[in-house]
Amino acid sequence: MVAHPPVLALRGISKRFGGVQALVDVDLQVRAGEVVALAGDNGAGKSTLVKAISGVSPADRGIIEWEGRLVQIKRPHDAHALGIATVYQDLAMCDNLDVVGNLFLGREIDRVGVLDEVEMERRARDLMRALSISIPDVRIPVAALSAGQRQAVAISRSLMGAPKVLLLDEPTAALGVEQTSHLLDLIEEVRDHGMAIILISHNMGDIKAVADRVAVLRLGRNNGLFDVSTVTQEQIISAVTGAADNAVAHRVKGDEEAWP
Repeated sequence: MVAHPPVLALRGISKRFGGVQALVDVDLQVRAGEVVALAGDNGAGKSTLVKAISGVSPADRGIIEWEGRLVQIKRPHDAHALGIATVYQDLAMCDNLDVVGNLFLGREIDRVGVLDEVEMERRARDLMRALSISIPDVRIPVAALSAGQRQAVAISRSLMGAPKVLLLDEPTAALGVEQTSHLLDLIEEVRDHGMAIILISHNMGDIKAVADRVAVLRLGRNNGLFDVSTVTQEQIISAVTGAADNAVAHRVKGDEEAWP
């Protein structure tokens, strides 16, 4: 079978903050219907790369291709226009609004200048049903939802504009076991609808559960790209920590025997 061309391809992405080189010639690709996990230790450059893709903090240098054509992402509007949606760790939800209000915030439906609450509620229910999201009532305030339900609503909101690429920044970090399981099911559901997903995660279990490939960043550089179906957890951790490049890992047996 011929592999689908990547929806999003990054080549040689670099970013500097003053004297700190946060990203150095980073490459990354993601295809439709694929989850690519982005792994790395704190300070590896994961969030910086996501901000470069989403236009929050544009790259200083590098090539971005969208469906095979060269594009520039200089601001969030550019990313949105292409079809890139991002869900950050803080979710940016309005606790005082209900689920419908959060889903349609900034994209309200109106008729003759009056909000069409009935139509927005209908679409909200249809979206929850399509993604198999269990919410007691779409008119319940977001503040009354569990952490997992809030995360599900945030992901649903990001899908309102029919994006082609979804960026998820540590979506399960604050969730319990059961809530994490439900959210991973949602990620798989979104992927099965043809979405390309970039998932930032420290959790090896989450990566093995839903990702197709895992790209590892270390000190702002690519440090491995693995097929999740064949790679071991130890190999991923080794790439994350740099164990394979550690001098201790390369000591010859004779040196070990000479240690007093």
